[in-house]
Amino acid sequence: MPEGHTIHRLAQDYASYFKGTPTHVTSPQGKFSDAAALLTGAHLTHTEAHGKHLFLGFRDPENTDWIHIHLGLFGKVTFGATPAPPPTETVRLRLANATSYVDLRGPTTCTLITDTEKQAIHDRLGPDPLRTDADLKAAYKRISRSRTTIAALLMDQKIIAGVGNVYRAEVLFRHHIDPYRAGRDITPTEWNAIWADLVALMREGVRNNRIDTVRPEHTPEAMGRPPRVDDHGGEVYVYRRATLPCHLCGTEISTADLAARNLFWCPTCQRN
Repeated sequence: MPEGHTIHRLAQDYASYFKGTPTHVTSPQGKFSDAAALLTGAHLTHTEAHGKHLFLGFRDPENTDWIHIHLGLFGKVTFGATPAPPPTETVRLRLANATSYVDLRGPTTCTLITDTEKQAIHDRLGPDPLRTDADLKAAYKRISRSRTTIAALLMDQKIIAGVGNVYRAEVLFRHHIDPYRAGRDITPTEWNAIWADLVALMREGVRNNRIDTVRPEHTPEAMGRPPRVDDHGGEVYVYRRATLPCHLCGTEISTADLAARNLFWCPTCQRN
């Protein structure tokens, strides 16, 4: 499932290609046809992300209608230049204007919602490190009262929105924190450092459209090691590196199942 930086990047890309232009909205698959008919010819005026949720706003003189998208495990977005090729029957949503088109396939959610319904989604999500309205103290308030492991809490979208398996594993390694420590054992100083690091790493993820978490002194060039080869494309410390040696200490990276997701960590570097 894409992490939050991908959704924020998509919000930027949708705006870059379509904001302020008359947009032809269709649903070749048919599951979004009624809503698409209401929006076609309208102008995209707002794009926004909160965690793993994407919102595309189309304003009329009285209100704003929002397309709410959650990619889930199988959702894919593809941008291209017009003339657009004939859509396949798997395209849930196509936006097109005079110069560009974008196809959405396989999302968990693609629905037309009101301002009130959109606000209800924001209300149930935790603060997003990539949003200017994020309240890190609100997240820590919940974390500091919990006996749940910090690794599980970082993945709880009601506590922090947008952090997925990669950022969870990597930020805990970067701060040498045992992923099985209870949330209530994380100090305010540790939490502030974790949050600041998430903000910086995820902003870089938006800029580069990939996740890289290793510090300059630990890059392949700096260490004289081969670059990582993986579908997600970035240089990491522990994610999907089970049984390989830690870049810092040489200990074999561990993995375990936690809340139905694979957890990765270095048992030597992350003892705290």
